[in-house]
This record gives sequence, C-alpha cells and structure tokens, in this order.
Amino acid sequence: MRGFFALWQYRFMEHVIRPIRADEWRKSKELRLAALADPAAPVAFLDTLENASTQPDSHWQERAKGASQGNSARHFIAEGPDGAWAGGVVVLIEAEGSDDIFGDRIASAQAHLVGVFVRPEHRGIGLTERLFAAAMEWAWTLDEPRVNRIRLFVHENNPRARGFYRKIGFVPTGVTSLLSGDGCLDLEMAVERP
Repeated sequence: MRGFFALWQYRFMEHVIRPIRADEWRKSKELRLAALADPAAPVAFLDTLENASTQPDSHWQERAKGASQGNSARHFIAEGPDGAWAGGVVVLIEAEGSDDIFGDRIASAQAHLVGVFVRPEHRGIGLTERLFAAAMEWAWTLDEPRVNRIRLFVHENNPRARGFYRKIGFVPTGVTSLLSGDGCLDLEMAVERP
C-alpha cells in the first residue's frame, strides 16, 4: 500500500497549476477537444465536439488570448513535467450591471467557473481540487471588479460533479436553467466571498 501512496503523491505533485499563455492556443484547443470527446461531455459541456472541431484557428487564438490576460477571464491548467496538459478550468468574470449567459442582469460582480475537465488517466489524484483552488484564489484576489461570489452550473444528471462541488464548499442556490438543450435542468451552485 505504501508504494501506491508514493506513486499517487508523486503524480499529484508533478503537475504545475498555472494560467495559460496566449501563444498556447494549440494546446488549449487540444484540451478542449479532448474534453468534448469525453463520455461525460453531454452532461458537462454546452458545446459539442462536432461544433468545436469546425472552429478556425482564429477562434482558438482569440479564446486563448482572452483567457490569459486582463481581468475578464483566466484559463488555469495542470501541466505535467513533460509539458502535457492534464486538465483545466476557466474563470469568467461577470461584472456588475452586465448580462450573464441567460440575458439576466448581474446584480453584483461574480466569477463563473466553466470548462472543468481532467483527463481520465489523471483523475482521482487531486488535480481538480488544485485547479479549483487556483481559479478561486485568482477570482477572490481581483481588485477590480471585486468578486462577491463564485458560481457554476452543473447538469442535474451529473451527480459525481455535484458531489465534488459540494465537497469543496459550493452549495445549491435554487437557480436552475435549461442550458444543455436536452430537457434536463442545470443547477447553479455557488460559494460566497470568505
């Protein structure tokens, strides 16, 4: 058993959690396509592999640029010692007075976590927790806009994800939406500023 723990600890510690750089759009694209090819994709993402695969390079370049600088978004990844990306999460900042993805007015600045994905061979070693910690720390430390809560949406048929989010402090808010287009609800979960 000790050998297993040592291997798990090594795999956990070998990954660096960091924001992407604008010039890493190819890796960002590859990770996104891998996420959309995952069997859980229909209950985890609003996009499809078919749609994302047709996007031109300019789409991926702009997406990486926007998620690597400024205060409106940040894409955090778990990078192994060989440079391979094991997973990622994106933080979108929703400014007070702006409209969210549903067209509803944002009453107070908040962060919205999207695109959560860890490759299957890297699951269960704590990478998702470390990705969330980095993403949430970045959101909480913004001076402008000052974020008052962090939210995410989870498909009602994704109990594994809901359990994970609860474990790290997210609670259901009672807000629901039909985001996925499959007739099932997406449930908002949030954590308030500490």
